[in-house]
Amino acid sequence: MRRVFPLLAASLLLLLAAASAPVAQGYNITKILAANPEFSTFNHYLTVTHLASEINRRLTITVLAVDNTGMAGLLAKHLSVLTIRNVLALHILTDYYGAKKLHQLTGGSTLASSVFQSSGHAPGTTGYINITDHRAGKVTFAAEDSGGAPPVSFVKAVKEMPYNISVLQVSTILSSPEAEAPVAAPAPVNLTALMAKKGCKAFADLLLARPDVLQIFQDNLDSGLTVFCPDDAAVKAFAPKYKNLTADGKASLLLYHGMPVYYSPQLLKANNGVVNTLATDGSNKNFNYTVQTDGTDITLKTRIVTATITSTLIDQDPDAVYAIDKVLQPRELFKLAEVVDAPSPAPAGSKKAKHGAKHASPPAPAGPEEAPADQAAADNVAFRAGSAGRWLVTAAASLAAAVIVVV
Repeated sequence: MRRVFPLLAASLLLLLAAASAPVAQGYNITKILAANPEFSTFNHYLTVTHLASEINRRLTITVLAVDNTGMAGLLAKHLSVLTIRNVLALHILTDYYGAKKLHQLTGGSTLASSVFQSSGHAPGTTGYINITDHRAGKVTFAAEDSGGAPPVSFVKAVKEMPYNISVLQVSTILSSPEAEAPVAAPAPVNLTALMAKKGCKAFADLLLARPDVLQIFQDNLDSGLTVFCPDDAAVKAFAPKYKNLTADGKASLLLYHGMPVYYSPQLLKANNGVVNTLATDGSNKNFNYTVQTDGTDITLKTRIVTATITSTLIDQDPDAVYAIDKVLQPRELFKLAEVVDAPSPAPAGSKKAKHGAKHASPPAPAGPEEAPADQAAADNVAFRAGSAGRWLVTAAASLAAAVIVVV
């Protein structure tokens, strides 16, 4: 018995060390830059172009930040927001480059891929950035298609979180004719026509029957909108319940299927937690549901029903429309007993489960201080890291108890 003690003690020490070790935390580029007012214009356009959320959802990233003076030259060109997005995407590298790494480049230079390159909008290798370490500590960056323009210089490290995010100041905007090329504006999204063509005609008809509700959806198309439309079979099965709702209840239910923010499939998978909807009032505490990733599936869980996304009708920033297999039913309109059947009696001779069903991790709060979409990915990483730390502490305590018993 005494031989077991050293092994248990060693395991206990390892667990305690792991529990006390620092864990990776999520980052938020908007907050990082907000602490440096000289980057306020750059920060603003990262948000406007939705690149902030793109940065926050990645595990490894380098941002080449330009101060307000440097941004003035870009804005003087009067480019569209879509073109500005391409230019700024060129300043987001998909690998980690801290100040130290810049001076340790093999051969004195390297070619780094940018978000502009991975976006599919950059022809050939025009989205790559050439990083060069010169003598006397000078480091420069230049786009592959710089057109002979001089490279920009590394100024200083603004924020480094090895090896997740590095924010480096560069002297001015990178020059790239391809990134600055005009971008055709996407065709306006016709929600009801889109739904009708792709299996959600019944839901589209419900919206068309309520022009006041449809207008609320349309008013959010330019600023950001995500819609979950139940397929025709789901609407048909739900029709009797819908008919029994009041006019206000019908409006709330339809609005419950929209969110006033753009969520790409990647953001939905990264941002598990409670979300507000178009039906949510000023308190931010009602008409919410939980977005969760279940393997490869994305589910929407109200307290009444769980729906699964079955297809993407459109993903065109700032709008996304997804088909789901059930009508979302808010607890504010329906009672749990109305939709949950009584459990079937267990077969003769079967044993009852000794433990209750496993509960999902608690969702992120959706109160007045709810984080915007561009920081939800970062908060989710931090939440899961904290959960891992708490598990290790619990495991260590349990093992400690075992050691005491053995002794």
